[in-house]
Amino acid sequence: MRRPDDDDRANGAQARLAATVMAGTMLLWMGAQWLGGEMGWEARYVFLFDLIALAAFAWALVVTWRLWRNRGGN
Repeated sequence: MRRPDDDDRANGAQARLAATVMAGTMLLWMGAQWLGGEMGWEARYVFLFDLIALAAFAWALVVTWRLWRNRGGN
């Protein structure tokens, strides 16, 4: 078994960051939805949280796709 080189470590760090962003975004988005319902926020404020969550998920998707392409994914 070969030892991981610097590229492998960098890819691992990027993958962990993407996973953390996905999990954190989901938790924060769910919390914002619940809090908005409890506090009676207007729909436009809750929709703002939806857009922020979509942007974070899009970023994580792009990072994941780049990692897959760099690995030579099929």
